[in-house]
Amino acid sequence: MTPLILLPGMMCDARLFGPQIAALSALGPVSVADLGGADSIEALARGLWADAPPRVALAGLSMGGIVAMEMLRQAPERVAGLALMDTNPLAETDDVKARRGPQIDKARAGRLAEVMRDEMKPNYLTEGPRRDEILALCMEMALDLGPDVFYRQSVALRDRPDQTETLAAWRGPTLILCGRDDALCPVARHELMHALIPGSRLTIIEGAGHLPTLEQPDQTTAALMRWRQETEHG
Repeated sequence: MTPLILLPGMMCDARLFGPQIAALSALGPVSVADLGGADSIEALARGLWADAPPRVALAGLSMGGIVAMEMLRQAPERVAGLALMDTNPLAETDDVKARRGPQIDKARAGRLAEVMRDEMKPNYLTEGPRRDEILALCMEMALDLGPDVFYRQSVALRDRPDQTETLAAWRGPTLILCGRDDALCPVARHELMHALIPGSRLTIIEGAGHLPTLEQPDQTTAALMRWRQETEHG
């Protein structure tokens, strides 16, 4: 089966996809991208293509989806299928850009945990019995990655391009998935992407916010497994 690259969200690593990796690995090779090494979406995409097999399926969540869209823009002929989860095809708004600088300054001053706790993590999840456990994992991933990665990823997201034309030109097997209660990348953004890509499937995960891979892992895994079969069989 075509190899799959999973692309995690900002300040996340392979643990974001922990509940999915075993099931997806049964269908073929799975790797998780490192999105901490460059401060532009374009450079991150180029770096991943440089090391990737000739043809791959891409599944990205949040920032990972943004990088996946740029990989699609750079080399659409190498993409066998696309899964975009809790992400945004648009360039960053001015009000969000304005918040990046102070967040970077705090992170570089040794206050990364404070930024994650007060300004980012509260926006991630809906209410649920595992909310505290998942928030703790998010903090652990962020602190393991550290302030330098926070800086590079913040700049990359701030300066990202609009990808609506990229999506409008794409015709491959596509899953658009998001949590019903995602406050960062709301359902309307996913309805836009669904409208841009003819034949795409839109899946809304109930009882989930920005991280359905962790909040509702079984439903998310099932949607990804179905999409993976479609990337191979149409």
